[in-house]
Amino acid sequence: MIRFNNIKVKEDLDEEQLLDFLCKKEHLFKENIKEFYIRKKSIDARDKDNIYYNYTFDLVCESEYDIKNCIHIDEPVNEEIQVKRKSNDRPIIIGSGPAGLFCALTFINNGIKPIIFEQGDKVDERVSKVDNFKNNRVLDIHSNVQFGEGGAGTFSDGKLTTGINSSYCNQVLELFYKFGAPKEILYLNKPHIGTDNLVKIVKNIRNYIESLGGEYHFNEEITDFIIDNNRVVGVVGKEKYYSDTVVLAIGHSARKTFKKLYDLNVLMEKKPFSVGVRIEHLQKDINKSQYGDKSKLKLPPAEYKLVYHGKDRSAYTFCMCPGGVVIASSSGEGEIVTNGMSTYKRDLENANSALLVNVVPEDFKKDYPLSGIDFQKELEEKAFVLGGENYNAPVQRVEDFLNNRVSTKIGSVRPTYLPGVRLTNLNEILPKFVSNTMKDAIYYFDKKINGFNNPDAILTGVETRSSSPVRIIRDINYESNIKGLFPCGEGPGYAGGIMSAAIDGIKCAKTILEHE
Repeated sequence: MIRFNNIKVKEDLDEEQLLDFLCKKEHLFKENIKEFYIRKKSIDARDKDNIYYNYTFDLVCESEYDIKNCIHIDEPVNEEIQVKRKSNDRPIIIGSGPAGLFCALTFINNGIKPIIFEQGDKVDERVSKVDNFKNNRVLDIHSNVQFGEGGAGTFSDGKLTTGINSSYCNQVLELFYKFGAPKEILYLNKPHIGTDNLVKIVKNIRNYIESLGGEYHFNEEITDFIIDNNRVVGVVGKEKYYSDTVVLAIGHSARKTFKKLYDLNVLMEKKPFSVGVRIEHLQKDINKSQYGDKSKLKLPPAEYKLVYHGKDRSAYTFCMCPGGVVIASSSGEGEIVTNGMSTYKRDLENANSALLVNVVPEDFKKDYPLSGIDFQKELEEKAFVLGGENYNAPVQRVEDFLNNRVSTKIGSVRPTYLPGVRLTNLNEILPKFVSNTMKDAIYYFDKKINGFNNPDAILTGVETRSSSPVRIIRDINYESNIKGLFPCGEGPGYAGGIMSAAIDGIKCAKTILEHE
């Protein structure tokens, strides 16, 4: 296999046209090419007068001949797991988010039939519950944006980017593609799936796992753990289930489970996280800032990722959703929580992103491992009151936020949050270190994205669930201080998005399988 890197293409071409383009550019004989792969595609928009695509291509040729400007590479090989596990107990997985699903896939593909517990609904019923909250203000505390098949990431942009450098990244992408994701995720520089595709994909994964003997228990919350001599021997849901292997793939909002584990002396610690708001702009303004207005390419809705380092705090944008909406993400009564969501097409009017400020354990009022949860909950309850105590979210124009005054009108950017919004002053509920850092960041980000401090841009409060406020301690074998209990994924504090959570699920299952 040979690879061509940094191939600049200044027009929109399909796969066959790209092969023709490469053959012409590199003087290749098309009939000699046995296999052709697009390995990477990115957009170079540094010069807005000359935007182009940057490609990496891999070829397998029928016979060797002198080819210039390429490198020889080995074809990727998936690592085989050497299964040494001798237990006859079926492993129990708590949670069906990315960590739980990819842990289950790894088990099932190696002949082990897991049992997956999910307190929420199957994904189709879950969509109905989310819509009922959005349209009728009826919140199901067990099945919502945070809980249910697919986890919190199901109602997001479905980003498959990660800051970790892992050989498992390609494996995760290939599995998502196998279960219904668009082929483009295999090579786009910033792949995403979209909530519409995720709904279908998690259902396909479930059908596959069940077809090979895996077992799902929906609408069944695990309320207790059976521990004997510092070893887990089972869990308690609607009845008692016994196993010597329990994977904690719980999400970052599983507050009742964290409390139960703390009461059972499972070692955990508070960890840093971030809080803030969602900020919305018109997508056309983001496009213009990032791409200019001269390119004839069919460019996707533009994204951004920004960081500001202040004197004492940092602020950053997170989970940016081009052409998306701000979604009601509460999982408890009397709380307002926001998140962002996009479909695969990203074709709606607004762009939104979390605008967050880092929070450290020293900011918490109490000194125990779950104090970060209390910090989150207090802010969410204040947002509920400020919004009118009916699940309307408190919103504010950026100009008014910067000048510390109540908003009295909506301008050119209309908020997308449902079931509704209330014009307020978010400075009244945000900690001063958060609001002050956000203000500095907004001015700074405007230097990077022209119009970021647009007076009519909308802030919607609050975003508090960007990551887990708790870390459940585990050793190099992914095991907690309770033998047989394996913390895994974003909730226990070991991942930060769909991709890293899925990888953690694979690695956790691999470790369990490779130990006797």
